[in-house]
Amino acid sequence: MIGIPEIDAAAERIAPHILRTPTVSSPGLSALLGVPVTAKLELLQRTGSFKARGATAKLLSLGRAERDAGVAAVSGGNHGIAVAVMAAALQVKATVVMPRSAPARSLAEVEAAGAVVRLVDDMEAAFATVPRLREEGLTLVHPFDDPVVIAGQGTVGTELAQDAGDVTDVLVSVGGGGLVSGVAAALHTLRPGVRVWGVETAGAEAMSAALKAGGPVPVPLSSVVTTLSAPAVSRLTYDHVSALVHDVLVVPDAEAVRGCLELAEHGRLWAEPAAGCLLPAARRVVERAGPGARIALVVCGGNATAADVASWTERFGLR
Repeated sequence: MIGIPEIDAAAERIAPHILRTPTVSSPGLSALLGVPVTAKLELLQRTGSFKARGATAKLLSLGRAERDAGVAAVSGGNHGIAVAVMAAALQVKATVVMPRSAPARSLAEVEAAGAVVRLVDDMEAAFATVPRLREEGLTLVHPFDDPVVIAGQGTVGTELAQDAGDVTDVLVSVGGGGLVSGVAAALHTLRPGVRVWGVETAGAEAMSAALKAGGPVPVPLSSVVTTLSAPAVSRLTYDHVSALVHDVLVVPDAEAVRGCLELAEHGRLWAEPAAGCLLPAARRVVERAGPGARIALVVCGGNATAADVASWTERFGLR
């Protein structure tokens, strides 16, 4: 299990390379939900999402031979951008395997950073390339199944604990579970009375399925939210979530997209559906916790184009 010593060590290593993102109260979102709302703005992070933290922590942990041989990543979007951009900044060669369904903007940003892009049919096929990548001598920068990466993501939690006011409930998006594991590990020590809630989208339910099964299991993927679409969580993230997270909520894709629109309209935040899913989940948390709830949202990323949002809005009939 990751603890504060590992997270603090990661924070010290990555500090010169990443942004300490703002943690702000949101009058608009507070009015929308009817309770005080604080937002941790990881969409302002370098590369547009929290993923820069874990990727940088892993890259800085490599030895000279590993750096010279290069690294590889498997990603539906944000992790690939983070590995490509931060590897370039640290002068490490990177290869990123992505599904053809990945957002065009994400593909373009990975290529622009100088990484080699390999396209495969879907996320299952992308993760299936991992043994071959290792055979090629590349060091895998896993999006979640790595204690160094989780410690890097956990720095979101230490900053939130230091900067947020008196919150009772923290909501964190869940794909493979690296972010929620790190945040929960940090808050478990620094804010032990705070409940941490994970949020998934329907069709990307790897963590909730694992919790029901008593361990990681493969799940079919159908969500439009490719950045949350892990075909299975790992034993490492499952162990953290099962021990430290209050519950994992699942919301439909349409509600995640509606959450993007509401974050823009009421919070003045341009977020992607992986963050938009937090708002419908927050309504359920308020129902369960009552009017005394004080909510914090980890707004994990903002890598969505206007065309993306318009397309999803049309698809789900949202106005």
